[in-house]
Amino acid sequence: MKKLLVLLIVLGALGWLGYEIYRKASAPSAEGHRGGAGPVPVEVVPIRKATLRDVGRFTGSVLAKSQFQVAPKIGGRLEKLLVDVGDTVRNGQFIAQLDSDEYVQQVAQAEAELKVAEANVEQASSNLDVARKKLARYRALYEKKVTSESEIDVVEAEYKVQEASHKVAKARVLQNEAAVQTAKVQLAYTKISASWEDGGPSRLIAERFVDQGTMLKANEPIVSIIDISSVIAVIHVIERDYGKMKIGQEATVTTDALPDESFKCRVVRVAPLLRETSRQARVELEISNPRGTLKPGMFIKRAEIEFARLDDVTVVPMGAVMKRNGTQGIFIADTQTMKVRFVPVKLGLVEDDTAQVLEPAVSGLVVTLGQHLLEDGRAFKLPDAKPQAPPGAGTSSDVPTPRTGGGP
Repeated sequence: MKKLLVLLIVLGALGWLGYEIYRKASAPSAEGHRGGAGPVPVEVVPIRKATLRDVGRFTGSVLAKSQFQVAPKIGGRLEKLLVDVGDTVRNGQFIAQLDSDEYVQQVAQAEAELKVAEANVEQASSNLDVARKKLARYRALYEKKVTSESEIDVVEAEYKVQEASHKVAKARVLQNEAAVQTAKVQLAYTKISASWEDGGPSRLIAERFVDQGTMLKANEPIVSIIDISSVIAVIHVIERDYGKMKIGQEATVTTDALPDESFKCRVVRVAPLLRETSRQARVELEISNPRGTLKPGMFIKRAEIEFARLDDVTVVPMGAVMKRNGTQGIFIADTQTMKVRFVPVKLGLVEDDTAQVLEPAVSGLVVTLGQHLLEDGRAFKLPDAKPQAPPGAGTSSDVPTPRTGGGP
């Protein structure tokens, strides 16, 4: 037991001695980096000019520009259905027929009642004419003192009754004429047509909801009709990008269903509110679709909207931007003195690996690797004796700045 204890003490002492030797051996190197004893190996690239685009990227769905359902205004059995899914229909085209026997009978009955009412008018007119002549005769006799005043009163009362009956008969004719028109309208409702006010002369049947022989209620849908000569791309925009949205902005849309095609479009509507639950606003883009390749319900994989374009601006790699003492800046390498200079910068548009330098005006070489070991005025060394600018340095290029919006 004592031997084991002695062995453990010896091993512990040897371990402590080894750690002290390693610490002292490595200390000068760390001190050299911190105290500036030697140059720091770095990599640099030229500060260049480029074209930056602030681009928003969103997802969404394709909707038909116009869609409505055709339904009967009255109930009845669907006798004929002349269209099906995918068919083209013209404006005003007859597409379905309800069983009309009952409504034909209602028209016939209303017309018969109208004829009875017209006959009653003729009879009332005749009775009124007889009463008028009788009244005129009794007035003449009364003037000659042949008849009494009470007899005149009776004849006048009879005349007024016939006059009222004539008016009632004429009113019933008007009433029956309206009933005939109502019955004819009801009969016309058995013939169902597809019609619309605006848009092109033809559209497509999108869905069929019933089959022939179905007993339909009033306003029960039969088919839905869509217009896809142009379609609406609906996207949802988060608060960060909402203020940048303007009607008329150009956009490019791609879909999963048609990965090799892109579609140019414009912003046509921007919702005046953001949903509280998602903090997103609905934005609509209208896409011309003359070949009908875009279909309602397609998923919009990407809708790109260019918010801003800045030409010939100063840019640096985003990885070159560091913070020293709470100040954001970059290290510029002076190959004459082989020392770096820390320059505080204000950034503008930022892409994944590219940032715009708003101020101050900078040029030369910026450190992109090894900058975490640098301080202002620190010496550096390059992998090559003479740094070479990459081909095309200083020339302009397009660097998009993506923004990611919410889903539909």
